[in-house]
Amino acid sequence: MKVSHELIETTLVGLLASLPPGKSLDPTELARAIAGNDEKVWRLLMVPIRAVAIRLADDGRATILRKGRPVDPHDFKGVYRIGAAAPAEGGDAPEAV
Repeated sequence: MKVSHELIETTLVGLLASLPPGKSLDPTELARAIAGNDEKVWRLLMVPIRAVAIRLADDGRATILRKGRPVDPHDFKGVYRIGAAAPAEGGDAPEAV
């Protein structure tokens, strides 16, 4: 199954926005949201999902979590979750224009 990084990003951002504050997303949930429940299909998305999550973390739009704590997006191994970006310094999110 060929899925664009844009589709992964759009779906990821939408799922993160729908989560209650402080909750995070299992990457397999994202894969299933895109590809359905057939494990042979959604597993193929795990590498591109990781790449998109790292890019969003680099851009400050998401956070990579291991054991519930933020980690360096370029230096983590194993099971991870994706969380919404941490609020900007000062605690308030920028207002929409």
